[in-house]
Amino acid sequence: MRTCTAFVAVAALLVCACGRGGPASADRREFKLQGQIISVSADHKDVVIKHEDIAGFMSAMTMSYHAREVKELAPLAPGDLINATLVVEARDAFIQSVKKVGEAPLERAPGSGATAGMNILPAGAPVPSVPLVDSNGKAVSLESFRGSAVVVTFTYTSCPMPNQCPLLDRHFVAIQKKLQVEGNRLRAHLLTVTIDPARDTPAALKAYAAQLGADPALWTFATGTQQVVDEWASRFGVSVSRASKVPSDITHNLRTAIIDRQGNLVRTYSGSEWTPEQLLGDVKGMVAVD
Repeated sequence: MRTCTAFVAVAALLVCACGRGGPASADRREFKLQGQIISVSADHKDVVIKHEDIAGFMSAMTMSYHAREVKELAPLAPGDLINATLVVEARDAFIQSVKKVGEAPLERAPGSGATAGMNILPAGAPVPSVPLVDSNGKAVSLESFRGSAVVVTFTYTSCPMPNQCPLLDRHFVAIQKKLQVEGNRLRAHLLTVTIDPARDTPAALKAYAAQLGADPALWTFATGTQQVVDEWASRFGVSVSRASKVPSDITHNLRTAIIDRQGNLVRTYSGSEWTPEQLLGDVKGMVAVD
């Protein structure tokens, strides 16, 4: 992601499979990483790394990585060159055995995206309706869901990190199941908007939605022009930037928001650590149930 940031910023590393190799187990794979530190979070639990191709796993990109132990990232600073091990499990990914091997000036190459001058919506503000296209190729907008509480998030289908975009997808799957069990008495609708419109075509989104078991009556996948998507996402605090030479190298953070039935912003969640139960509780508490 890319930080698949908002909300959430991202950077990355150059890698090849550990020991030329293959998964350490069916649910755990390890990859050797080499890259440059772009930023380190204040609590030293997350780091943005810029990397080249990770053989057998992902192409070059900038991504946010998590460390389970603070000591792994505490000595690091932007510009440091590192070697590390990326551990990818079924539902989590983290780096370990991080070692500084040098340092170099950070590149300041310009990118594109909604990173500057963001006009973030405050709670209670009307959310602008923008033209989008759903997975059937039909025009949709926020107005299409008027009368429903809308839960919107921004991801992309090729995100390789199980604890970023795929985690938000799993949260939406769980929310959909709960809505179905209760006959959708909350009158809620899920909306996933891709931040990679160049690759996430309506056909690609349709196939991905089917893979997740998305019910079109409850969950819509949408795309739009890059400018429209980036500008609308920025109103929720999503920062998306793309490398000028490699548009598929996306840096972004994670944001998920609740919009009430009248189209006003109720609240926004940062990152991916919120739970389906928490979000549905907020929908019940903040969006009145008749």
